Amino acid sequence: MVLDDFRLEGKVALVTGGGTGIGSGILKGLAEAGADIACVYNAHEPTEVEAYVKSLGRRFLAIHADVAQMNDLQRIMDETLQEYGRLDILVNNAGICPRASALEYTEEMWDRIIQINEKAVFFLSQLAARQFLKQGSRGKIINLASMMSFLGGFNTTAYTASKHAVQGLTRVLASEWGGCGINVNALAPGWIKTNLSAPLRADPARDASVKARIPMGDWGDPEDFKGAAVLLASDAGNYINGATVPVDGGYLTK
Repeated sequence: MVLDDFRLEGKVALVTGGGTGIGSGILKGLAEAGADIACVYNAHEPTEVEAYVKSLGRRFLAIHADVAQMNDLQRIMDETLQEYGRLDILVNNAGICPRASALEYTEEMWDRIIQINEKAVFFLSQLAARQFLKQGSRGKIINLASMMSFLGGFNTTAYTASKHAVQGLTRVLASEWGGCGINVNALAPGWIKTNLSAPLRADPARDASVKARIPMGDWGDPEDFKGAAVLLASDAGNYINGATVPVDGGYLTK
């Protein structure tokens, strides 16, 4: 039955930046579908999502790490495998978007954004793929792209460059690893109600301009990512590979 194909019982999902925002919505969806969770966090302990996942009867592992530090990537994988013994799903959600005009961007800003949004995505994906092959099992990788994987944006030079790169990485890894039973896809968020977007939503003029371009008429919520994430993480999405799926209320249609 088709609904059985969406089930994730017995699967282990590793989600970076899963304690808040879009990552928390994805994480909750995977847990609701049956997956046990390893959640990477940096600044804020994921106490709320941990309680929610455990209330579902699923296991939860919190890993304090900074994906900007290359040594932390191997530790993230090691701690996940020590706790669960396997990995089935990787969600590369962690990302940053400090804003400045292209004339004012510093090398430090550029390097940190590219490190977190792009370099860490590839090398954590590489670690996951090696584990999938070692297990001899199918694996799913979900990257977080963006509207800026398709558009130029404004005051987001390095972020836009990194999110174009995420879409390219998704495609090349899907091409290389698809024959090994590893699916690599991406989700492209639109305007979502998160802590990062709170200042924009608090500006009446900016809030109105954003809503005016969204056919659905409002900002999205982190929970809007549950269904798409479960599709790409489950057997229901086994023939979806190399895709970047917008979750934007139709923003990109205008």
